[in-house]
Amino acid sequence: MNESLESLLERMSQLEKEVLQAMQRKEAEFFYEVRQGRVRFTAEARAGHRRLVKRFSAYVRDSRLMILLTAPVIWSCLLPLMLVDLVMSFYQAVCFPIYGIPKVRRRDYIRLDRRHLMYLNWAEKLNCEYCGYANGVLACATEIAARTEQYWCPIKHALRLKSMHSRYRYFFDYGDAEQYRRQIEQVRRSFEDIVEEGQKSSPPEP
Repeated sequence: MNESLESLLERMSQLEKEVLQAMQRKEAEFFYEVRQGRVRFTAEARAGHRRLVKRFSAYVRDSRLMILLTAPVIWSCLLPLMLVDLVMSFYQAVCFPIYGIPKVRRRDYIRLDRRHLMYLNWAEKLNCEYCGYANGVLACATEIAARTEQYWCPIKHALRLKSMHSRYRYFFDYGDAEQYRRQIEQVRRSFEDIVEEGQKSSPPEP
């Protein structure tokens, strides 16, 4: 990999860690903690949240007409999203063990935790959980596709991308034929950075 690109990607990774640390500091600021995957607010924080709940009638009254009319369009996407969720889960369950690719853990991407926010009314909670599910499914599907691409075609694009997925940094440079032929089998099995305990990769025999 080009050293300057490697350096930039390392900086991006460090920035992501710093963002996570900043988010964790918010726990103390807003009086909650995450224990065993559950969000727990202090009693004082919950009481303050309840005072800020907006009644559903006021929520509807304050919404623009076109917002209300387009709500069914947004929710019509739920079935396709559920289908993507099902198909991608089935796909990796069947194919990844054969390819020797560690499976993507769905729970790492789909987080439904906004229902614990007491300052949201039931409609806001429902909408927020839908957004969390939709973006989580798409992020999970992107990671499944990224790992698949690393196995089948780990080659960077010549044309500029708006964003790069998590495995792109391990791909061969566009046009580097010699490295591709020399190291393709090694790269398509290089998942050591994501293989965790209990998630062993078993690559097939060449």
